[in-house]
Amino acid sequence: MKNSTNKKELENKIIEAIKTCYDPEIPVNIYEMGLIYDIQIDNNHLVQIKMTLTSPGCPVAGTLPGEIQEKVKSIEGISNAKVEVVWDPPWNPDMMSEEAKLELGFM
Repeated sequence: MKNSTNKKELENKIIEAIKTCYDPEIPVNIYEMGLIYDIQIDNNHLVQIKMTLTSPGCPVAGTLPGEIQEKVKSIEGISNAKVEVVWDPPWNPDMMSEEAKLELGFM
């Protein structure tokens, strides 16, 4: 039971770290934008993150995944982190949180 609690605590820390990452063209963090599809933490505290971008031509495509990876790797208790950019399912504005939709005027 302790291990699952520990993983939940780590997941919360990971989400908080991801929430500090922004696409410079959008004033909402990438977590609230719905760009993070999956966060997996194995028993050795290796983190696997699946994310997408708003479009394949996104100007931060080359830097944002690395920024996320470095921030997550720096969290105490994380052994390593890998970020995979996926395009399926394609991102759309419905994936944004209510907070992001309000911030960007979608509501």
